[in-house]
Amino acid sequence: MVEVLVTGGAGFIGSNFVRHALRRHTDWRVTTLDKLTYAGRRENLHDVIDDPRHTFVHGDILDAAVSGPLVARAEIVVHFAAETHVDRSILAAGEFIRTDVEGTFVLLEAARRAPRLRRFVQISTDEVYGSVATGASRETDELKPRNPYAASKAGADRLAYSYWATYGVPVVITRASNNYGPYQFPEKVIPLFVTNAIDNRPVPLYGDGGNVRDWLHVNDHCLALDLLIASGVNGEVYNIGGGNEVTNVDLTHRILAHAGRTAALITPVPDRPGHDRRYCLDTARLRALGWTPQVPFDEGLRDTVEWYRKNEWWWRPIKEQDPAFRSYYQAQYGRTT
Repeated sequence: MVEVLVTGGAGFIGSNFVRHALRRHTDWRVTTLDKLTYAGRRENLHDVIDDPRHTFVHGDILDAAVSGPLVARAEIVVHFAAETHVDRSILAAGEFIRTDVEGTFVLLEAARRAPRLRRFVQISTDEVYGSVATGASRETDELKPRNPYAASKAGADRLAYSYWATYGVPVVITRASNNYGPYQFPEKVIPLFVTNAIDNRPVPLYGDGGNVRDWLHVNDHCLALDLLIASGVNGEVYNIGGGNEVTNVDLTHRILAHAGRTAALITPVPDRPGHDRRYCLDTARLRALGWTPQVPFDEGLRDTVEWYRKNEWWWRPIKEQDPAFRSYYQAQYGRTT
């Protein structure tokens, strides 16, 4: 059996990847390492938690005594574990530096001594490029992160590269655009707006709503990672973008339409500091390996709205009972959900 370690595997993208890996690779044994902070939840793995080929470890990547032995026995490490929300990084940047940069350092130190390791996938983000007025960011472009979250991911991204260049750790780095799909924590724009719309509550739209994001279905992201584990070149960076550029205001209208609500729910709120206007990725390098996104955006968004409609058991306790979520929402938007 191939030993695979997924850090942050109880989070949104991580849990979808764990599910994908177990389904597509019957010869993989997957270990999930997750700290179970606000966005990492056992419920995200409810349907695979007892799979005989899956082991869950509750622990922090910063704890070398826990994470080190897991890396040491792995052949593949897929490193999702990170603080990821821009708004939270503005409120508490230190946590992002500790987890995203120092945590990655701990894993890489273990990886350079791991005897069986053949792939270490560092999950980065398109936000490391900063705002892109025109054209599309290529993997060779300068990094210009404009908020603490993006800066922490850029630091981890380049640290991972340095461990390939210096120690020969078999690192591949991915920079993905905004993901959407099931099990996404409801502070992010799509699940927040979907669940608010389901409850007929206001949806808080930043500024003029003209910010542009490229949307990638989480299943397409998992397929790209699968391909890069098999065929990526060590030391290379690969952009993963869905090719679905949508303004935030257009996204909001689409969500409301799928949820059967009107634009009357749109509530403008002051724009956040350092809010990047536009992201766009050139994905030619990844497409040359044979990857193309499979989920059309309108279909994926419709299915995502329907998933949240059918799975209130998953999101309603977060929004109604989780004090961390409620205090965050209050701090951002000046009201409770």
